Amino acid sequence: MIRLRSTLFALVLSVTTPVFSLLALFTFPFKPVTRYRIISLWARLTIFLARIICGLDYRVIGAENIPDRPTVVLSKHQSAWETIAFQCIFPPQVWVLKRELLRVPFFGWGLAMTSPIAIDRGAGKEALKQLVEQGRDRLARGFWVVVFPEGTRMKPGSRGKYAIGGAWLAVQAGVSALPVAHNAGEFWGKNAFLKYPGTITVSIGKPIETAGMKASELNRRVEDWIEAEMQRIPTGRSQT
Repeated sequence: MIRLRSTLFALVLSVTTPVFSLLALFTFPFKPVTRYRIISLWARLTIFLARIICGLDYRVIGAENIPDRPTVVLSKHQSAWETIAFQCIFPPQVWVLKRELLRVPFFGWGLAMTSPIAIDRGAGKEALKQLVEQGRDRLARGFWVVVFPEGTRMKPGSRGKYAIGGAWLAVQAGVSALPVAHNAGEFWGKNAFLKYPGTITVSIGKPIETAGMKASELNRRVEDWIEAEMQRIPTGRSQT
């Protein structure tokens, strides 16, 4: 049953994704936030389809901690799911991603219309400069910035090195940082075809004010909170 549901889900996405990617190109004349609101309808549709086709839902703990001003979200990264679902959970946002993704046919073209922070990850210190310059611009426009400090999707139970870029941006821009933990990888694994039914838990911590704080200290506090919270979030999934 899981394989059948996952196949149907993949087939539906193979139709809706190119359609929304083309739609995204036609949003070019609109303001960036307006473009985002139109394009993010794909994310809302995808999360809806995951629920009705795959039986995959989610719950949010700590929604009251979401600030009312642009913030840098620093999140655990386990799955493609959170890059989609965060569009349903947080205000209009942009993501820090590698520049090459924008060259992917259909998906990358539509992604470019969402005003992402596209950096050359192999550029060293220059990449940090790109992050801060573009990040400040997006925050000033009213966007939130989502950063996955581990840089790549980690398997459940594993822990990657937390890069300092997101913390550096929050400190340099003078905005708060919002730590987020979740267990999406238990249900929607990295590069996994099967999508398991169940309820993903997303836990949002209290915003961390960055005034007078060093980026290294902020990065450590975010990592400590996320990894401790990962131990508290329930694991396990349905096999039906």
